[in-house]
Amino acid sequence: LPDEPSLQKEIKWIFGLSEFVSTSASFKPDLFSDLIKSGDLNRQYTNYEYADHLKLSLGNAADDEEVGHILRQFRCREMIRIAFRDLLCKADLLEIMTDLSWFADACIDRAFAFLYKQHCLKFGTPVDEDGISQNIVVLGMGKLGGRELNFSSDVDLIFAYRKTGETVNGPRQISNDEFFTGLCQRFLKLFGAKTSEGILFRVDMRLRPFGENGPLVTSFSAMEEYYQRQGREWERYAFIKARAVAGDKKAGAILLERLRPFIYRRYLDYGVYEALREMKEKIALEVKRKGLQSNIKLGPGGIREIEFFGQVFQLIRGGVESVLQKRSILKVLEILASEGYIPQKVCEELTRAYIFLRNTEHRLQEFSDQQTHELPSDPLGKIRLAVSMGCDSWESFNRLLKKHTDYVKSHFDALLSDEKKEGREKAIESDLDNVWKGIVEQEHAHKVLVKAGFAVPGEITGLLDFLRNDSETRALSREGRNRLDKLMPLVLKKVALSEQPELAFKRIVDLIKTIERRTCYISLLLEKPDVLNHLVKLSNASPWIISFLARRPVLLDELLDPRRLYTPPEKEELEKALQQRMKRVPKEDLEPQLEELAIFGQANTLRVAAADVTGAFPLMKVSDYLSYIAENILSEVLKISWDHLVEKYGRPTVITDNKKWDKGFAVIAYGKLGGLELGYGSDLDLVFLHAGKEDKEAGSKCSIDAPQFYAKLGQRVLHLLTAHTRAGRLYEIDMRLRPSGSSGLLVSNLDSFREYQTNDAWTWEHQALVRARAICGDKKISELFERMRKNILCKRRDKGKLREDIISMRERMRKEHSTLKPGNFNIKQDRGGIVDIEFLVQYLVLLNAHKHVKLVKWSDNIRQLEALAEAKILEKQTTLFLKDAYLTLRSEIHRLSLQEKPAIVPEEKFSDLQNGVKEVWNQYLG
Repeated sequence: LPDEPSLQKEIKWIFGLSEFVSTSASFKPDLFSDLIKSGDLNRQYTNYEYADHLKLSLGNAADDEEVGHILRQFRCREMIRIAFRDLLCKADLLEIMTDLSWFADACIDRAFAFLYKQHCLKFGTPVDEDGISQNIVVLGMGKLGGRELNFSSDVDLIFAYRKTGETVNGPRQISNDEFFTGLCQRFLKLFGAKTSEGILFRVDMRLRPFGENGPLVTSFSAMEEYYQRQGREWERYAFIKARAVAGDKKAGAILLERLRPFIYRRYLDYGVYEALREMKEKIALEVKRKGLQSNIKLGPGGIREIEFFGQVFQLIRGGVESVLQKRSILKVLEILASEGYIPQKVCEELTRAYIFLRNTEHRLQEFSDQQTHELPSDPLGKIRLAVSMGCDSWESFNRLLKKHTDYVKSHFDALLSDEKKEGREKAIESDLDNVWKGIVEQEHAHKVLVKAGFAVPGEITGLLDFLRNDSETRALSREGRNRLDKLMPLVLKKVALSEQPELAFKRIVDLIKTIERRTCYISLLLEKPDVLNHLVKLSNASPWIISFLARRPVLLDELLDPRRLYTPPEKEELEKALQQRMKRVPKEDLEPQLEELAIFGQANTLRVAAADVTGAFPLMKVSDYLSYIAENILSEVLKISWDHLVEKYGRPTVITDNKKWDKGFAVIAYGKLGGLELGYGSDLDLVFLHAGKEDKEAGSKCSIDAPQFYAKLGQRVLHLLTAHTRAGRLYEIDMRLRPSGSSGLLVSNLDSFREYQTNDAWTWEHQALVRARAICGDKKISELFERMRKNILCKRRDKGKLREDIISMRERMRKEHSTLKPGNFNIKQDRGGIVDIEFLVQYLVLLNAHKHVKLVKWSDNIRQLEALAEAKILEKQTTLFLKDAYLTLRSEIHRLSLQEKPAIVPEEKFSDLQNGVKEVWNQYLG
């Protein structure tokens, strides 16, 4: 040994803590000497060093036996190194787990590389029906897959190959299945051989299709068919950490991608609750039955419970929240906290416990290189473990251990707790159960329902009969039917206590009819009583919300958190939330991007509606929020479209080299979005403008001229906004307000648009311009549009001609849309309605803007009315009346929309407002 006191002190320390290191160093002093001289004991490896070293070492190996000897020698050297660095705290837990995993990857991959080559010499090369050669695909499962291997771990593997076929160019021809089965048998023999040098790795193959009774290796198609037809929840759980570790890794990645729909459902998989609960109960029973109290992996509060905690969320939410599709449990816990699924405190407690327990696991196994998780019972073993963990006594170590395991156990016990089961048995009377199942006389059923709180029990029994006997309900699986049988008495109980029980129950039955075949949503309502509570509350308030949820049941998840449900995010928060969502989706994958945008829009619209119907938001705030949602989505769609076209054609040339230009393209909103008056389900009236040069310049980076580029950009934006996805479409779009309407260009040049508006536009087009504003795209174009809008609206106009045009257009609209039925009032279109107020404001703005520029500052009706009052064009009292009338009528339309009713009321309901609006109209336009 070198004459270095510090090194000798370290070696004494290590020899005291690890019999494995001291024995290995004594029997193989050359290995230990090499580790010291090379400096490897004091440095961190890169991920390729193991593989590179083995490739060189195995280059001249003659046979399987020699390969095994080289690998075992290499294992001994590297395990000494890893234990040395760990016990001296020269590496943290992450480095130790990663090192062990990289080492195992390299051993498996290089062993298969050698064996494959030898096997091909004996049997020929396996090919598919197209003659393309194939290699083995090795999937690492469990801790190996997650790069979380422990010191003396076995390795969980699954073997596969791409396609069936036969070998070619060999002494004899065999099927691919026979070839790869023989190859895997050689590998298992090599790895598991018990020699004087020990074994290389214990290999566990029980996770393969059909387990221990299944074939050793399977083709991709056979594997897919197995998991599609027979895959169980615990197999999904196992595949969360799966990773291609050896052989044809690219093909392995393709296989895992093909299995992804099996692992992660493309919806919030609440249907997995029961299976996960069974898995959890089995874990708890195993602890009791086997007396695992001192087992840090399998015992109460152990490593397995932390992993199960994180993976439950992955199975339920991973298909929708792709950010959760991670292999590392520490990364999963971090994401769960950052996304708000668990409190930060829970994340920190579980993370600290995991690090402590995994370090303890390594120190236990590093003593004699045995796969043990049992705490020592002898005094020497206890003090040795305590000291290796930085504690001065077994008692202080034990206190720390208990603190961590208690935290883990409490969080594990709370997970998937079945409190609802006992509560349901106590809270729901058995006769409500019987009413749902139809096993009591109708008279008795009516008495039960009246006692529960229903005023018209006949309506309820009719709905129950309809739901119970419907052909789709009858076609439910046994599991689905059982869930529905558990849910319906709960629904009856909760709805009976609501404000309008018959109405609420009818709406919820309609929702259940929509979602019952997707029983995971029935499970959600069963597992999360608060969701059902909010559903009943919202069903009393608005059928529109229930219809909205029925069309998009994935949004039921939004009902889990009332703090978010009734408090939509502010404008800046909304923008940040969308950016975070979009970061999770690969930029090259368009459909998931659109789905993410659709779900973002729908979830936030639901939150606005929930706040709206519970009285938390006034009308104008609702419209503002709905407008913010649309603006964010439009901005993101434009970004996606722009990036795609720039990548395909290059960047277009704009009018000038002014550095303030960005995209040279902007989206202008008209109508309700332009006027910040968007409602639920409103169309978006849009106009696209660009500032591109008409001719393609020499040397331009764009392969097409700018007008072509911007035309394609407009088409793509329009297509993405209206494309159908699994999550629905983003918006209905109306482009008829562009120059020349439906027959005009989809995207207008800025100068052409100015010229058209100045010289050719009709009065009604200038009316529309009053409610227009730029909402996204190039800021320079937005500024120029606002300046152009101001100049056009501030033109001096002939009063008589303007009045005639306004009245003519209003009469034309009234004939098309007004209510003909006497005694009714169409709030929007009839005389004295909303459109009369809007036309009156537009008339006064267009008539007076040349004298009062402030009239065109805003695009919304309310602030335009206020500007008219400031300019003394309208009297203050008249302004207050028109504002009140406008907001009152809009609020009524809004309320009717949430009740899924047309904007028509009895004539007498708003007769005073209607007559007042008519008077003001006659005063200025009569």
